[in-house]
Amino acid sequence: MKEKTAPALKLVSKVIKCRTAPDPLRLFTAGAAHFYGSRFFWQDADRETVFVGFGCVWSCTVTASDGFAQMEDEWRNLKGAGEVYSGTGETGTGPVLFGGFAFDGTVAKQEWKTFGQGIFRVPQILFTFKKDAVFLTVNGCGGTESVQEAEETARTLLNGSTAFLPALPLLKAVKEIGSDEWKKSVATAVEFIREGRMDKVVLARKLELAFDGVASPDAVLAALSAQQHDSYLFVLEEGSESFIGASPERLVKKTGRHILSTCLAGSIKRGRNEAEDLELGKALLSDQKNLSEHGFVVSMIQQVLEPFCNGLNVPDEPVLMRMRDIQHLYTPVTGTVKDKDTTLFQLVKALHPTPALGGIPRQPAMEAIRLLEKMDRGLYGAPIGWVDYRGSGEFCVGIRSGLLKEDRASLYAGCGVVKESEPEEEYKETSVKFTPMLRALGGK
Repeated sequence: MKEKTAPALKLVSKVIKCRTAPDPLRLFTAGAAHFYGSRFFWQDADRETVFVGFGCVWSCTVTASDGFAQMEDEWRNLKGAGEVYSGTGETGTGPVLFGGFAFDGTVAKQEWKTFGQGIFRVPQILFTFKKDAVFLTVNGCGGTESVQEAEETARTLLNGSTAFLPALPLLKAVKEIGSDEWKKSVATAVEFIREGRMDKVVLARKLELAFDGVASPDAVLAALSAQQHDSYLFVLEEGSESFIGASPERLVKKTGRHILSTCLAGSIKRGRNEAEDLELGKALLSDQKNLSEHGFVVSMIQQVLEPFCNGLNVPDEPVLMRMRDIQHLYTPVTGTVKDKDTTLFQLVKALHPTPALGGIPRQPAMEAIRLLEKMDRGLYGAPIGWVDYRGSGEFCVGIRSGLLKEDRASLYAGCGVVKESEPEEEYKETSVKFTPMLRALGGK
């Protein structure tokens, strides 16, 4: 008897323009009753696009050694067999894949076991907020009747989107993990650089927090939204755990054939008043250590993207990007891809990790990170974002972030180490970078 092959999954999507515009944060909270553990939230740094997603009709855990190629193949196969009923050409509507990769796919997962080497999903219900409109996408598997139940649930969520946002529990303890050991690692990294093994390496460290109750991503997201106005906001839930953050750094955005990447490296704190702030910014723009560190990132991103593009637009000098707690050197890079078939996953694979999160040259820097950090970054510092069925999408770098596990949280921050680096100064820099997440979680 000839064996029968299981039928391929058929994804059906329906897009509806909403008559009302609910508050995205309250909508996210309204979904907790039905979808806690399978929600996601994304807001770009310009607040031009916001996603609130619930449930899952399809998911994929990264298992291949080349997770980027795996996701590209899986996504191509899924959307190729799908049907989309939509009267809009808006990006980010219809089937949208959302998720994140692990920073280092060669490291065995322990603390990050739930997320593994990366996880992506297509939600059952997706609200896409644009500047002038809100769109609802409902996804199902099978025929058009498979989306009807999702549409009814979505309307229930809209009716509940006036729900009160939950309060944060009391933060009981903040514990630094191996700070003295980390400073020694920075000193060792400086020795490696002076020996010529690499030009730069990024080392990260961790804080552990404990609460007197469950720290829900809803409350943390609301705090980040109020405090970090120029950052990407993201939440990726998986069961009782959440990866959440407010990142200032775009990895790459693709709209049709147009791409935009960001060089963000070199930083200094904000001033206590306008005069001090201006002086600090001026000092950063003339500091050779930070300019050198920034130059590594610009050079690498330019070299990586040039083969894909018909010319790149790269400014000659960086400008300042001022966040609430920190100032960065910033250089945008724009271009147009030569081949219309170039995918966002190909660009993400080529760029990750940039020297801003890994180092340069890439391979020896990664080897130094594995040797010296003595922890698994998980999704911290890695690409997190979305891609729609037309190929447009955006990934940011998962920094200024943390992992929530019920009444506990782990926060991560890193800095670039070059030959001029001093361990105590790098330690102070990471302390500043912890601030956005620590404040959002009730710390000082």
